[in-house]
Amino acid sequence: MDKVLVTGGLGFIGSHTVIELQNEGFEVVIIDNLSNSSIDVLEGITAISGKSPLFEQLDLKDKSAVQNFFSKHKDIKGVIHFAASKAVGESVQEPLLYYENNLNTLIYILQELTAKKASNFIFSSSCTVYGQADNMPITEDAAIKPAESPYGNTKQIGEEIIKDTCKVKSNFNAIALRYFNPIGAHPTAEIGELPIGVPQNLVPFITQTGAGLRDALSVFGDDYPTPDGTCIRDYIHVVDLAKAHVVALKRLLNKKNTSNYETFNIGTGVGSSVLEVIHSFERVSNKSLNYKIADRREGDVISAYADTTKANEELGWKAASSLDEAMLSAWKWEQKIRGL
Repeated sequence: MDKVLVTGGLGFIGSHTVIELQNEGFEVVIIDNLSNSSIDVLEGITAISGKSPLFEQLDLKDKSAVQNFFSKHKDIKGVIHFAASKAVGESVQEPLLYYENNLNTLIYILQELTAKKASNFIFSSSCTVYGQADNMPITEDAAIKPAESPYGNTKQIGEEIIKDTCKVKSNFNAIALRYFNPIGAHPTAEIGELPIGVPQNLVPFITQTGAGLRDALSVFGDDYPTPDGTCIRDYIHVVDLAKAHVVALKRLLNKKNTSNYETFNIGTGVGSSVLEVIHSFERVSNKSLNYKIADRREGDVISAYADTTKANEELGWKAASSLDEAMLSAWKWEQKIRGL
């Protein structure tokens, strides 16, 4: 079994990816500092897959801890790097925190990987690298616009760091997966999105409002140039997204990549507005959601949805779940953790 490191592996996307890796026979080691996740997620992973991954609690901002980890685990064949701060709004308020956490950690990992004979790296990137794209749907060749937020900028800079490293390290292979908006939960409802404090993402705020934890959902702006005035995003089921990481890693391990740095958009190819997501929740839950229109939020782009042709054809990956299926899984997860 190939050993794979998953950083941020107890987080939302990371934990679902760990399960898919284990289902495919990989031995998984998780690094997580538990700053935005819970150790209880390990139990959920084990309950679903029947296997408990190795877990090390360490902070990737600690360079010596990263060095010690790689000297102890010399047989790691691939790294999937999720660990990062990810809230657009918070990044506007705390830019230095985001630059430190999202870039230093990446550099320390790459320094260790490029010292190896060969290494394979999957980077958790984001459609935020495109900023407000000129055309929809967004292809991988779309211009990289000035970032709308420090979070988006860390993903742009992260990609540049990886690309520059690939240019001079032919033994280092990397894929940046630019994904759109992950939502939903594992169909077993053993793991899902577990935001600490007030949710920064739309869907957990919707499900928490539906569960009675929040009085009302704020819709940030209804005067955008879209059919219903609310922002449009490409919402992808987290299990579909997790499977894309496994496919990308296998591409590198099997030497199917066409260059040592590749990028792929990971989405459904369908844009849904905030109001459409609310209505989807109302359909699958048979509940009426209390929401109100609020001012626009700084850093939000108007519209972003993927052209997934490259991922479909070159990776052989395609999203399988609908918006309603993803929303239903998110609602089942919310009901479970609230005991509803």
